[in-house]
Amino acid sequence: MCGIVGVAGRINAESVLVEGLRRLEYRGYDSAGIAVQTAEGPLLRARAAGKVSALEAAMTPELTGATGIAHTRWATHGAPTEGNAHPHRAGRVCVVHNGIIENFKVLRETLQNEGREFASETDSEVIAHLLDRELDRGQAPKDALLAVLEQLEGAFALAAIIEGETDLVLGARRGAPLVAAIGDGVCFLASDIMAIAGEARSVIYLEEGDAAVVRPSGVDVYDSAGQAVTRPLSPASVSMVLAEKGNHRHFMQKEIYEQPEVVGRTLAAYVDAVSGCVRPREGIDFSQITRLFIVGCGTASYAGQIAEYWFEAVSGLPVKVDIASEFRYRNPAFLEGDAALFISQSGETADTLEALRLCKRAGLTTIALVNSPHSSMAREADLVAPTLAGPEIGVASTKAFTCQLSALASLAVLAGAQRGRLSAEQQAGHVANLMSVPSLMAAALKIEQEIDALATELAHASIVLYLGRNEFFPLALEGALKLKEISYIHAEGYAAGELKHGPIALIEEDVAVIVIAPHDALFNKTRSSIQEVRARGARVIAITDEPGASELEGEISAQLLLPRLTGMAAPIVSSVAVQLLAYYVAVHKGTDVDQPRNLAKSVTVE
Repeated sequence: MCGIVGVAGRINAESVLVEGLRRLEYRGYDSAGIAVQTAEGPLLRARAAGKVSALEAAMTPELTGATGIAHTRWATHGAPTEGNAHPHRAGRVCVVHNGIIENFKVLRETLQNEGREFASETDSEVIAHLLDRELDRGQAPKDALLAVLEQLEGAFALAAIIEGETDLVLGARRGAPLVAAIGDGVCFLASDIMAIAGEARSVIYLEEGDAAVVRPSGVDVYDSAGQAVTRPLSPASVSMVLAEKGNHRHFMQKEIYEQPEVVGRTLAAYVDAVSGCVRPREGIDFSQITRLFIVGCGTASYAGQIAEYWFEAVSGLPVKVDIASEFRYRNPAFLEGDAALFISQSGETADTLEALRLCKRAGLTTIALVNSPHSSMAREADLVAPTLAGPEIGVASTKAFTCQLSALASLAVLAGAQRGRLSAEQQAGHVANLMSVPSLMAAALKIEQEIDALATELAHASIVLYLGRNEFFPLALEGALKLKEISYIHAEGYAAGELKHGPIALIEEDVAVIVIAPHDALFNKTRSSIQEVRARGARVIAITDEPGASELEGEISAQLLLPRLTGMAAPIVSSVAVQLLAYYVAVHKGTDVDQPRNLAKSVTVE
């Protein structure tokens, strides 16, 4: 994740800010910056492409004070340059920001028409201009922030300081993490409590939609309606590991909640939201590829199976998905124009790495879609397509999976454009659909309590079946895998249309059947499968949306209601529900969620 650190009321705030950035370095970034309100009055800023050490070299002795903000950035909108690095400044305001502002293009055009000039290619700079505009209109800082938040669409976390406000930091979160913290005569904001562990005595975990006004004397919190609220104080852990876990019970839960941010970051690495297209990637020309092999293991192979539907539907490119351990031993037959894409979170998965080497020896163009840019697969492949999930501690993959899907969806759109199957207007439609994913994921996370309640009953099941159609069939496979990985319940995923060809024999009274059933073109087909298993006594749980729930009324035992989903966004966002369901079943069973038995995070042996 990108890193945000803010401090109000700490002598030599710049040292705390830089140290906070350094603690978050392992998460990955490509530029860094800092802004400090100096005691003499002016707000000073330093930014640098590269590491925190480059930022330190750019900082002048005058850049010192008691209040400031700092940021490490993965390039999203705009290249990793000093000019695109945070903090961004407009008039009196400096802002740091994680996430995606979906409507930034419209906002930017409006601001430019008002005579405001932009110095970067980022969506983040829009926030600084909006806040400065509200201040120019006479708004107090808190009211200006609330007015700006009403204008922003997307998933984000932000922090801001204002020139002349010597003891004030503003913050807000919507779909991306941000905490406030209290020390001795000093208060903080951070995207991760790890950045300020040891400095803070207590922590306020800001809730979805919260805004915060941070001063040395304390933190005032306002909810999404702008009303003052009191959030509970929690002790700040001195343990770096516990601090990294934050207020989440397990790393897996924390990583599920990180998805709106890291998926947004991954999408923005591929998509040019200004022009409404997927950026070409050097060395990848899908118009020259006649068939694409996609190879992976476990969850990565299911991501590939979902992508198979996308590539073939959007670009007309034939795709063959293989499990790496089978692919490398089955003597695959290659054709001229074949290319192969290999998916791995670690980039070290033994079977997948050997499959890559097999394809290289055969002369195929090889693409590594990995979360680790310095891994063996990244080094050995001809081309690298990155996912930007950040470190994933939980053994059961969550955010790595949805980042893989996000990158694959982007590549499918690129293939459609390069192969002449998508017009500029159609490509822009797919891009808009994908850019909506972070905010839709944040909305999907709101059903956590319903999932928790449902999981109490599922924890006693001896067998659970998952059903889906089209790209939701591989998601059913992934849902079943997640459940058996961490709860040890026997679970299987099936294509809903295959029920009558054998699996329906497993259905008996009270068998739990989870059906992924968005109200799409195949909804009525899926509904028929629901009626088949219900007629045989199954307890049917539907993961659906409001139109689907309305039509299924009286036909299902329970529902998990997601936002209305369309296009390639649908399976990515629906992943949240299957992940949370597996997580809470495991919690209620009392298993080791983060380190399930017999499993390793990275399988580096055959």
